[in-house]
Amino acid sequence: MSYIQPAFDGTEIAAAAPAKSRRRVDDFEAWVDEVWPFYVAAADTGRPFTIDEISRKHQLPDPPSPKSQWGSLPGRLLDAGIIRHHGYGQSARCRRSLVHVWIGVPAAHREAVARRRREDRAAAREARQQGRAAA
Repeated sequence: MSYIQPAFDGTEIAAAAPAKSRRRVDDFEAWVDEVWPFYVAAADTGRPFTIDEISRKHQLPDPPSPKSQWGSLPGRLLDAGIIRHHGYGQSARCRRSLVHVWIGVPAAHREAVARRRREDRAAAREARQQGRAAA
């Protein structure tokens, strides 16, 4: 394979079209505010779903750092009591990898689930602090 140096004499060289990619939001909190209603609506259906499935279905934008920030969205939804873990399923992009499958918590129970989750996390944090103090 040989490499051909392009001429820099002002002649236009046609480049390949860029790959189609999603729109990217610059502010993380603005991104959360934009995509949140789609996941609440998915939770309200009562059917299992994956995060990627909803983002592809509604053509949602990517967060500022897609490789690391998509994973924080389910945590926020869990903490708010909107979703719960339902199982595992195949990834839409790579059929050989497993992803979490989520299902919505009924609207009447969301506040109780969120409160219980906050209490459990506070108890675990306190137990860790007591363990460190004893050591």
